Amino acid sequence: MERSLVNSESWSSLSEWTSARIALGRVGVSLPTNPLLDFTMDHARARDAVHAALDLTALSTQLYEHGFIAKQANSKAKDRSEYLRRPDLGRQLDPNCIALLQQEGMPRIKRITIVVADGLSALAPSLHALPMLTRLRDALPDWELDPVVATQARVALADDIGELRLANISLIFIGERPGLKSPDSLGAYLTYAPRRGRTDAERNCVSNIRPAGLSYDEAAFRLAHLIQSAYALGVSGTQLKDDSDSILPMLSGS
Repeated sequence: MERSLVNSESWSSLSEWTSARIALGRVGVSLPTNPLLDFTMDHARARDAVHAALDLTALSTQLYEHGFIAKQANSKAKDRSEYLRRPDLGRQLDPNCIALLQQEGMPRIKRITIVVADGLSALAPSLHALPMLTRLRDALPDWELDPVVATQARVALADDIGELRLANISLIFIGERPGLKSPDSLGAYLTYAPRRGRTDAERNCVSNIRPAGLSYDEAAFRLAHLIQSAYALGVSGTQLKDDSDSILPMLSGS
């Protein structure tokens, strides 16, 4: 009975090419029941992704099993509620973490501190950080990868951490703001010579890293190219252009 009440759209065949909500049909002036329920479910998943906590122990163990010994850090935001209400605190490192992260001596040669952070979706780093780290390790064999797992983190937290670690470059893998079809999207922000006070104009971003978005292989290729270029030129952000398209190989699944 319900099927006879639904008016299908003539262009519904296009929906196989996109996850966007198109050609949903109509029942009078309203949505059919199934698309409405799908919307409600996707909205719930997005909200859950924002409020979920990153399991530090599980992620650190997973990284360790694949050869990555990660230090742990957190911002000045005490909990998820404060993190969402006070973005400024998410950009500042908890002073109690300084001693653990402090690296003595001179800046290292080709050290990249990689911060794995919850951001606005703890689901994203839980699913995608390890595949990205392993691919970057393969793509940058002459670099020292220095992982740190951080909670209640905003992008700028990597400036404080990278400066303490005496890193040439900081790279933060962070959960992006969830979309209704992408609760697990991972963003990567790269900064040359990280230090407190760096601005967003001094960063390069590669976003939407996930199997349904930018593939791990292509994201790792673009990031490795940006890292090598930033190190060679001594800049990042608006002064560093991503020209990897001109040399991007044919990657399976890209």
